[in-house]
Amino acid sequence: MIPSNSASVASAALLGELLRRRRQMAMGRRQMVMGRGGPRAALSRACLSVVSVCRRRRRASGRRSSRMQKISVLLFLAWVSFLFYAGIALFTSGFLLTRLELTNHSSCQEPPGPGSLPWGSQGKPGACWMASRFSRLVLVLVDALRFDFAQPQPSHGPGEPPVSLPFLGKLNSLQRILEIQPHHARLYQSKADPPTTTMQRLKALTTGSLPTFIDAGSNFASYAIVEDNLIKQLTNAGRHVVFMGDDTWKDLFPGAFSQAFFFPSFNVRDLHTVDNGILEHLYPTMDGGEWDVLIAHFLGVDHCGHKYGPHHPEMAKKLSQMDQVIQGLVERLENDTLLVVIGDHGMTITGDHGGDSDLEISAALFLYSPKALFPRVPPKEPEIVPQISLVPTLALLLGLPIPFGNIGEVMAELFAEAEDSQPHSSALAQASALHLNAQQVSRFLHTYSAAAQNLQVKELHQLQNLFSKASADYQRLLQSPQGAEAALQTVITELQQFLRGVRAMCIESWARFSLGRMAGGAALLAAACFLCLLVSQWATYPGFHPFLLTPMACGLASTIVCAGLLATTGLKLDPVVLGAMAAVGSLLPFLWKAWAGWGSKRPLAALFPIPGPVLLFLLIRFAAFFSDSFVVAEARATPFLLGSLILLLVAQLHWEGKLLPPKLLTIPRLCFSASAGQPRHSGTHALGLGVGLLLCIRLAGLFHRCPEETPACHSSPWLSPLASMAVSAWALMATQTFYSLGHQPVFPAIHWHAAFVGFPEGHGSSTWLPALLVGANTFASHLLFAVGCPLLLLWPFLCESQGARKRWQPLGNEAEARVRPEEEEEPRMEMRLRDAPHHFNAALLQLGLKYLFVLGIQILACALAASILRRHLMVWKVFAPKFIFEAMGFIVSSVGLFLGIALVMRVDGAVSSWFRQLILAQQR
Repeated sequence: MIPSNSASVASAALLGELLRRRRQMAMGRRQMVMGRGGPRAALSRACLSVVSVCRRRRRASGRRSSRMQKISVLLFLAWVSFLFYAGIALFTSGFLLTRLELTNHSSCQEPPGPGSLPWGSQGKPGACWMASRFSRLVLVLVDALRFDFAQPQPSHGPGEPPVSLPFLGKLNSLQRILEIQPHHARLYQSKADPPTTTMQRLKALTTGSLPTFIDAGSNFASYAIVEDNLIKQLTNAGRHVVFMGDDTWKDLFPGAFSQAFFFPSFNVRDLHTVDNGILEHLYPTMDGGEWDVLIAHFLGVDHCGHKYGPHHPEMAKKLSQMDQVIQGLVERLENDTLLVVIGDHGMTITGDHGGDSDLEISAALFLYSPKALFPRVPPKEPEIVPQISLVPTLALLLGLPIPFGNIGEVMAELFAEAEDSQPHSSALAQASALHLNAQQVSRFLHTYSAAAQNLQVKELHQLQNLFSKASADYQRLLQSPQGAEAALQTVITELQQFLRGVRAMCIESWARFSLGRMAGGAALLAAACFLCLLVSQWATYPGFHPFLLTPMACGLASTIVCAGLLATTGLKLDPVVLGAMAAVGSLLPFLWKAWAGWGSKRPLAALFPIPGPVLLFLLIRFAAFFSDSFVVAEARATPFLLGSLILLLVAQLHWEGKLLPPKLLTIPRLCFSASAGQPRHSGTHALGLGVGLLLCIRLAGLFHRCPEETPACHSSPWLSPLASMAVSAWALMATQTFYSLGHQPVFPAIHWHAAFVGFPEGHGSSTWLPALLVGANTFASHLLFAVGCPLLLLWPFLCESQGARKRWQPLGNEAEARVRPEEEEEPRMEMRLRDAPHHFNAALLQLGLKYLFVLGIQILACALAASILRRHLMVWKVFAPKFIFEAMGFIVSSVGLFLGIALVMRVDGAVSSWFRQLILAQQR
């Protein structure tokens, strides 16, 4: 039995040992688990992991939301700019009208009216509408040949000091010919119609029509003339036309010349290349004889005016060179050749042109032939003739049809008999030329009024009655040509009255305004300004940002509906009208929201977040645009208004104890946390800033340019080097800097020489690059100030006091409390934006809309002034150029503002990404 009991005890001991070891292993596992933090810690870590994932997802969602907000802000600012563009385009289409260009052409086979050919033209060789008096023509176009450059100078009496102006008395050959051969030559003062730019003058000198004001914008890029013109008539008649000079003719008359020598014309600093190139070919071509019409367009005088001005000694050298050219041509002329020396326009005292001042529209016109032309000697004072009168005169003298669209009056003196032995025959020849001219003009009026329907019906009817009476009287005279001198003079007077009345009516009619479009454009500009105010107030409301995309959908829907209606009714699809409809449609949601806000009896002042002094300043500036005197003197008035506003703001800031009023930049709406503390500002700092700004304004006044309307003013002597500086210039304010850089809102004051900054040798055949450089020079202040506008949002943070703000902690005893400050807090400045990034986009939207509002007020004032004062004497001299410059400045500024805000948003996104990386690195 003992062995059996011993075995049981041994088995029990082994089983106990196994159970004990199993319990020890389980205890070890539990201890290992407890050593890692236990079950609760594991659960906490799991929860933290879930929370971390949720936060990452929330941050990613926030980033996506912030990105969508930025996109919506940029799209909305672009859409608001489009509203202004649509208003400007609609107003411009009604204010700066262009006339209809007819493509009809005159021909020898189709007389201008009923009846036989003029008396004395039947059966003669070369006869078309009238027998030709000359078979050849030499046309010398001296660009910018002002009338007083060619005017004969009276002899000085004893003791009288001679006039020392460099441009006087240099064309001595003209005066000598007029004295020696008074019946062979005549000097006229031709009056050019504005705009006095070269391309528009060439159109007028070849078509006999009137280019409109808005055509001045195409002076950088000339286009082929589609209207009937002298060059086309010469080509159709088989004449050999040889041209040499300004390459503008190449674009206006492509392929029209049998031989041509073109030279680049845009480099105004080059006085000799074009002229020397012409002289190289001029005399050999004349001596060769293979030509019927020779045209030479010299540019040296014009370029000398642009580079030096008319009072420079270089102008005397250029005019002396032209005098030698004329003398050489006179010596080579034959009896059947007519020499015409003409200037396309004049120049101002600074050498510029483009406007309608007396010096700009006054040009010289000299006619000479080796055979006698005039029955009488020249008058003491040269006769004043419209420049387009040369077109019908040359056409009839050369035996060509008058161009179809001509409204010029023939120079009847050239059609009289050179010998005054038969006065009746001379008068009848003049009447015949005038009657042909009147028939052609009457035919043009009939065709144009049927196609355009924008001529004044009552005045047109009166002129047609006058022409019918004069034509009937002329036909009666042809039946009984002998005697009746008094009746013949009456017919001549009636025909001249008709031609002059037509020209006056066309000038007035082609300056007629579309009041509906002008009113619509002004209303759209006003609505866009009001929209900027409304949205700048609503931008901080919760849930407003998704509403920003609504107007674009409404605008597109309005465009589709309008296009469908126009297509179904068969009307013409006008892009300007479609754009205006899109703009109006996009305004409807905001107007409805504003109406609902007023229905809730909210205070009206809440819609105008701009402070009272700023509104008063804008109102004064708005009203000032209605005065032509202020527009002319704006370069002097703007610093005064700007200085007054700065003094007012500095005083207000000093009284309030801060640098900038929060309501100006809407900083309280950024909703920064109160723990950040309000930044403290120094009154001395505010005063120093104001003094610095006033000093900058005063220094900017040293660089000014005087307009032509203020002859007593003297331009700054420091103005010359500014052409190179303007491209990189920075200004405090766009308008002030615009004038400080020597600009004026008129076309003659444009700094054309800025096109050659960096390109002293010219640009070849390119016209876009010089246009871009001139535009950058003119509107550099608008662009730079607009791009820098978003930085105003960061300005208050940079003005925080750099001194540390100390916070005191109560300690154990009073002595330590007096001497132990807490650690100094560093100023956070613009890093406060990290506390509320979702409000940053709203602040940018507010700032951009307020800037567009200020610009919009100015363009709206210019539009209203131009429309209300459209019959003012100075409308084309002051108000129209001011509107054009303000419109271009607004477009440049809005583009610059968009780029500036996009750049700030891009930087903000990069900084936010950098912050996220720092936070993740710190958490690890």
